[in-house]
Amino acid sequence: MPTFAYSGRTRGGETVSGERVADTMDAAVAALRREQIVVTRIDAAKAAKAAAAAKPKGAKTGGKAPTKNLAIFTRQFSVMIDAGLPLVQCLEILGKQEPHKGFSATILKVREDVESGAALADAMKKHPKTFDPLYSNMIAAGEAGGILDTILKRLAVYIEKSVKLKGEVKSAMIYPIAVIVIAGVVVAAILWKVIPTFAQLFAGLGAELPFATRVVIAASGLLVSYGWIGIILAGILAWGFNRYYATNAGRHLFDAFFLKLPILGDILRKVAVARFCRTLSTLLASGVPILDGLDITARTAGNAIIEDAIQVTRSSIERGETISAPLRETKVFPSMVVQMINVGETTGALDAMLSKIADFYEEEVDTAVAGLLTLMEPVMIAFLGVIVGGIVIAMYLPIFDLISKLT
Repeated sequence: MPTFAYSGRTRGGETVSGERVADTMDAAVAALRREQIVVTRIDAAKAAKAAAAAKPKGAKTGGKAPTKNLAIFTRQFSVMIDAGLPLVQCLEILGKQEPHKGFSATILKVREDVESGAALADAMKKHPKTFDPLYSNMIAAGEAGGILDTILKRLAVYIEKSVKLKGEVKSAMIYPIAVIVIAGVVVAAILWKVIPTFAQLFAGLGAELPFATRVVIAASGLLVSYGWIGIILAGILAWGFNRYYATNAGRHLFDAFFLKLPILGDILRKVAVARFCRTLSTLLASGVPILDGLDITARTAGNAIIEDAIQVTRSSIERGETISAPLRETKVFPSMVVQMINVGETTGALDAMLSKIADFYEEEVDTAVAGLLTLMEPVMIAFLGVIVGGIVIAMYLPIFDLISKLT
């Protein structure tokens, strides 16, 4: 019978390696599993040295992977682990088939570390831009509990729902921004090219111009003469905003402002609640301690005000309090959410209750975004019509006055 060289870890976390005689590779893996050994690498004995010497080549590692690619990787990884394939083989297959070069190099680097005896979570923690603390901590919980395939399924669901939630927020923002940009380009083109022609015509006629016409002509003159200064100022303002928002004070100021915006602020709050509940539910269901879970959840909240509220809650729990009481005191989370969390704590099913809250608020975001887009469409069309129509009317008013005097 063939001999297979293997390496793996015991339930206690000890790294072991050796050779096993079996009819097939699957039979060898099954035998090792019966001995409570989690196989990380297994090869035919003759090819073991060559496999260990394999080094990933290509793009640099450490870059952030596209969220969609990470979701696909996680889902496929889960299926492979569930099918009984060794970790190293799973990572090698996924790394070679990954189309994103940076992500592919990272996966192959993780494979190399695991093959050398490192735990999967520890290997992933070396690439925090690709595998964030939530991801690596859940993987660690899955390895410790021997439920890696289940944890990967939960991670895949979490990432897919997160991608969907971000997409809904972007769709709510893109439409009005696109209409405003188009309106700005159209108005700038009219003021730059069309209005100067009318201004020369009116100057030649020597007619007295209405106030609205004078305002439009003055705006056109400013754009033609000083438009480049406006572009530079806009660039400086954008740069200054990014720099200030990167500071702690800037994040708090603007994140608080965004949450207070009409309609949009309500959507952002619902998104933050859904993300908080989904993240914490996934972590708790995976066996991550609640203090670690809240710390990770705070860092992935996406809003400084929500992050502060979660950290205050975490500090209160360290002192022995419940989750619901400090959450209520922050006055950031809706009362319904706090009450449902309180019920989840009382019944001992906090992770399930958080999951239900997340489902509810994700549906609320769906409805709110659909309503916002329905409302925005006529408002934006009316806005564009008023701006462009106002300029056209202002330019034709003097012509109408001249015609009335001639008749």
